[in-house]
Amino acid sequence: MWRDHLTQIIVFAVLFLGVSALGFAASRWRRTGTLDHLDEWGLGGRRFGGWTTWFLLGGDIYTAYTFVAVPALLFAAGATGFYAVPYTVLVYPLVMVALVRLWSVSYRHGLVTPADFVRKRYRSPALALVVAVTGIVATMPYIALQLVGIEAALKTMGLVGASGFGRHLPILIAFAILAAYTYSSGLRAPALIAFVKDSLIYLVIIAAVIYLPIKLGGWGHIFDAAAAKFEASPAPNDGILLNANNQLNYVTLALGSALALFLYPHTATGVLASRDRGVIKRNMAALPAYSLALGLIALLGYGAIAAHTTPVLNDNNTIVPALFDGLFPQWFAGVAFAAIGIGALVPAAIMSIAAANLFTRNIWTEFFDRSATPAREAKVSKIVSLLVKFGALLFVVAISPQFAIDLQLIGGVIILQTLPSVGIGLYTRWFHKGALIAGWAAGMTAGLWMLYLIPNPATHHAHFGGSAIALSKLGLDSPRTLYVGFLAVAVNLLVATLVTLALRAAKIRDDGDDTVPEDYTADRSPEPAAEPAVPVAV
Repeated sequence: MWRDHLTQIIVFAVLFLGVSALGFAASRWRRTGTLDHLDEWGLGGRRFGGWTTWFLLGGDIYTAYTFVAVPALLFAAGATGFYAVPYTVLVYPLVMVALVRLWSVSYRHGLVTPADFVRKRYRSPALALVVAVTGIVATMPYIALQLVGIEAALKTMGLVGASGFGRHLPILIAFAILAAYTYSSGLRAPALIAFVKDSLIYLVIIAAVIYLPIKLGGWGHIFDAAAAKFEASPAPNDGILLNANNQLNYVTLALGSALALFLYPHTATGVLASRDRGVIKRNMAALPAYSLALGLIALLGYGAIAAHTTPVLNDNNTIVPALFDGLFPQWFAGVAFAAIGIGALVPAAIMSIAAANLFTRNIWTEFFDRSATPAREAKVSKIVSLLVKFGALLFVVAISPQFAIDLQLIGGVIILQTLPSVGIGLYTRWFHKGALIAGWAAGMTAGLWMLYLIPNPATHHAHFGGSAIALSKLGLDSPRTLYVGFLAVAVNLLVATLVTLALRAAKIRDDGDDTVPEDYTADRSPEPAAEPAVPVAV
């Protein structure tokens, strides 16, 4: 009943509306030109400095998946959920060595999206189209995950109705606010809100890691309670330690997820908004501080076990909000719920902008409106950002993910298929563009087929129940599991390599490259110092 959570609702509403007002005000923040241009609306003018980029990338990478999905996985399955910690450690060296090159070539040629780079690198509108569509499709479930995070907080406060429309009314209102300020302010809105979001998250986490062990008898007792739960569980792959059957899945999942994260278009959007290469490098050195916070947040799943917390309406995604609801004062639980909600708004805004830029640059302008002015491109992108959020909303309304993390993992399988053309393409032009399309088709087909084979034991659905496939499903006599994305991208690379060799042998033409080696190390020139005032003789 919502009346029992009135204090929480008031605190949540005040903070949520406050950052929404900040989102609208951001349209004038550090603006150097008109918002009727993708460089300004979609990339914040490409001039974000060190602090802004740190908060923006932190808000971009650490999403509702961090605060809702990862602890829910630890609560249900144990140590497997910790894969998120090594995965976010691995991703920063990848960004350091690869996305810095993407920033340079994008700065030199005025590129806005990863598909823009593919278009320039391979002179292939078809390959760029494939990369753009893949990025949009992979981003949709990731945005949906953010809305699931907001809904988890709303459910815990009793703000979810029983009927179909009433059940989703609060999330519809949150969606409308998010859509309005993203349309109005572009990337500056999540960049400014990220300062508030991260401050709230760190406040909540510091309070939780101090208060929870005091309240629950210490971390030793919390781990003992988790171990006792999993020892009594009939599931073969849960526990506070990995076993022989899920270690391979853990390793491939961490590595595959790291590769996927740096390929997502919203990660590229955050990086391309940076002022220069030095800003990106300094941030890659500092951002692992968030991974420490992620490890602490993940432990909240074990804390919920020790506190005998039960999910709201049998939805495992509510386990962290339910933990705060049960153990903390109402006003502080309201702050925690606001941190979760705002923590979902920031990445949802960046993701919708990234997907809209892909559509505008690599589908609309390329195939339907080649004479589009910058103002028309910005207009199309703003409208598409609304449609993308609406599509993600349909995900949430139409499906009921028991574990929100499945949405992110399935999206990872899809986006990984752009690794050869985008990630490897930043270093070599060896692959034939026709072979890259063939490899993408093979990897995507294999990935979707394997996802189809995976059942969901929690919902008893026979298909699309996660991203870890049992090797026995592939005809191997083994109880071990493996991350589907890792297998699918291996198929992709194998086919791309074989087809490239075949096309080269057949002397099939492969048009050149519009980039040069110097493009990949280019940097912005230092701003000229202001000229000293000329002394005036008196």
